[in-house]
Amino acid sequence: MTDQLRLMAVHAHPDDESSKGAATMAKYVSEGVDVLVVTCTGGERGSILNPKLQGDAYIEEHIHEVRRKEMDEAREILGVKQEWLGFVDSGLPEGDPLPPLPEGCFALEDVDKAAGELVKQIRSFRPQVITTYDENGGYPHPDHIMTHKISMVAFEGAADTEKYPEAEFGAAYQPLKLYYNQGFNRPRTEALHQAMLDRGLDSPYGEWLKRWNEMERTERTLTTHVPCADFYEIRDKALIAHATQIDPDGGWFKVPLELQKEVWPTEEYELAKSLVDTSLPEDDLFAGIRDNA
Repeated sequence: MTDQLRLMAVHAHPDDESSKGAATMAKYVSEGVDVLVVTCTGGERGSILNPKLQGDAYIEEHIHEVRRKEMDEAREILGVKQEWLGFVDSGLPEGDPLPPLPEGCFALEDVDKAAGELVKQIRSFRPQVITTYDENGGYPHPDHIMTHKISMVAFEGAADTEKYPEAEFGAAYQPLKLYYNQGFNRPRTEALHQAMLDRGLDSPYGEWLKRWNEMERTERTLTTHVPCADFYEIRDKALIAHATQIDPDGGWFKVPLELQKEVWPTEEYELAKSLVDTSLPEDDLFAGIRDNA
């Protein structure tokens, strides 16, 4: 019945889909599930984080085009479909006090209006399951927080023909489950950190855990652990495709793949909304749906 199963992953920028839940998506693609990534912005204000590409005049002048090409490559690697919502990257404000967000950016859009663009995608693709970010955005980037806001409105609004009339937004449809990506969770980080130390290796997570303690970050509820270790290589290839954002020699890739597969072979999610009965914890985003597809 997997040809009837559809998963939509809503992300803020190109590269987010490859760093959050990519192995899960590749796993489902391999099973015949139809997977669509919806990217809210073009990532136009993202910094060039790969030191090998910093100072490249062409990239700096054509960052929007470059990031689209990177997304095309990552999409092909993951085997997913992808759509752009067309909003403008808000950038990550820095300083104290924080500067105002740039006029016309995604984070300053009217939430209901912006959600309407996602409603169109939901009604067209008709996913049973949607993944997005929690109310903190996973981390407090204004575009991630806005992605959460429009996802929550669109999950309900896709079935609301008064708020989003069918003539403009397509035929009404109600998704059945909504999850928050929680791949960057403390249990995973601690497990990989300790495994690296036990093997006499330098861990990239020492500073992460130190900052975690300083922030007194509230732990999330991990309801769903999707086994997907066989797809970690595909995840990493898709991430490296976002060359302006990812340093292939950086911290993302310091933990050997075989160690990751042994110590932490799953990606984690938090079930935020469900209109079907399911038993927690889960190992499948389609739990409660698959048998009735």
